Amino acid sequence: MLDAGINLLVDRPIDAIPVDDVIAKAGVAKGSFFNHFVDKQGFSKAIYEEIRGRLEERIGAANHDVDNPLLRLSGGMRIAVEFALDERKSCIAMLRSAGGSTSESHPLNLGIQADLKACIDANLVDERSGKIGLLFWLGLCQAMMTDVIERKLSTQAASEQLYEMLLLGLTGLGVNQKLIDHTAIEQSKSLIKDQ
Repeated sequence: MLDAGINLLVDRPIDAIPVDDVIAKAGVAKGSFFNHFVDKQGFSKAIYEEIRGRLEERIGAANHDVDNPLLRLSGGMRIAVEFALDERKSCIAMLRSAGGSTSESHPLNLGIQADLKACIDANLVDERSGKIGLLFWLGLCQAMMTDVIERKLSTQAASEQLYEMLLLGLTGLGVNQKLIDHTAIEQSKSLIKDQ
């Protein structure tokens, strides 16, 4: 059913998808839907968490040997861009079903929270960015993925856009200018190298 939901979310938001369309696309009985989900919002949340979980696995694998929390944080944005380039359909479905995903307590945000805290503890970002840093960074990542999808950016264009977004994001977090330049250049070059 989740695959059917992903395919339907590519074309329209969850509120415009009748349960009957989901069950028809999935080839299951209506009772099956309600055995697994209370309503469409619960279904949407399950789709979001499945896709975002895959994205977080990619980020975790890419950051496995990275100790610098600033590189981990910016590398997460690079992986989000790669995800939008590689898995356009899943990325659209994730962005359309992201309700409640900006909460500090959301389990899928714990990695970003930990990296932001580590950046603050290491004096890499302004300590005041801790209060709104998660929401700010998630918003930038979502804006980047949306831009890649809507404008159908090439890897080169996405790399250039990633560079600009990292400049904005790292400046907004209060990172030292020398670290900003180095980090943004390395991550945007890595996007091209990895594709």
